[in-house]
Amino acid sequence: MAEGRQAGVARASELVIDGAGDGHGVGMSQDGALGYAEHGWSYTAILSHYYTGTAIGQAPPNTVVRVLLRGGVKRIALETYVRGVVAAEVSASWAMAALQAQAVASRTYAITAHAGGSKFDVYPDDRSQVYLGKAAETSRTNAAVAATAGQIVTYGGQPAITYFFAGSGGRTESVQNSFLGSTPEPWLVGVADPYDMGPLHRWTVTMTFGSAASRLSGLVNGLFKGIEVLERGSSPRIVSAYVLGSKGRTLVSGPELAARLGLYDTWAYFSVKDSHGLRPEPDTSGPATATPALAAQPAEVSGSGGSAATPAAQPANVSGEDGSTAALAPAQPAQPAGVNGQGGVSAG
Repeated sequence: MAEGRQAGVARASELVIDGAGDGHGVGMSQDGALGYAEHGWSYTAILSHYYTGTAIGQAPPNTVVRVLLRGGVKRIALETYVRGVVAAEVSASWAMAALQAQAVASRTYAITAHAGGSKFDVYPDDRSQVYLGKAAETSRTNAAVAATAGQIVTYGGQPAITYFFAGSGGRTESVQNSFLGSTPEPWLVGVADPYDMGPLHRWTVTMTFGSAASRLSGLVNGLFKGIEVLERGSSPRIVSAYVLGSKGRTLVSGPELAARLGLYDTWAYFSVKDSHGLRPEPDTSGPATATPALAAQPAEVSGSGGSAATPAAQPANVSGEDGSTAALAPAQPAQPAGVNGQGGVSAG
């Protein structure tokens, strides 16, 4: 009887996941860029915030983007391509500075990401960035592309790959903590994102232990017992964790864990809910492990596509990853010497 009662409790257990953000967390948060634009920031200030230490340069003339479409690889002029991307990636109703920041980020990504190696540059979907062609174009998004014509993000005079994603939850992540195995890049470091208030700024996912075990098939040794987080990045997105089983534990990366469980982001904290109540799962990643470190955001900032109820003054600076501050004056233009060879990871 005792064994039966214990099994019944196990079947009744639920895994509760409190999280933040929507996407991989690297580079520019689209919801955050909207928030900054609604607070009066220019597109150059927005870009220099998300891509640390960068400047604005010019794309090589007559650049063509090779897009893998259903009918094969199509060569599209850079500005034509960017018009078909901006309208697909963000809402035309957004503040103009946010649309302009997206235009420059998308243009830069197009010339630095080579998803297909020598065969093509980008996919037309979120494996690269979404491209819907002329049918998606609007007058406002086209105006944003025209206002920034040819402009790209550069670091040290070279085009700098500009990853972006939907929403940060309040802080972006350094590239090596999200795209595991990648080389750290000085412009792709985690930064504060106080005006990100998108629809998935905060979220909670609940599933039964049975459902979690099924999704984690191959990683569970014995009966599924829960999740133990080992390491987090600066945001604090999960870098590594253990899947706990009755016969042992299995190491898993944060991105694989989130993908298996169907989470919106790797910024997640785990608890178990059963007949005894709700208790946090073990977390040895840092000091703030008892409860989700999901800090409150400024109340006056609205969600995606909205307007701020009480517009705030543009901050003069923001805190860096080490607690220091850096001025956000528009970067001085720098001319690129050529295109770097990074790419292959989804930007959208």
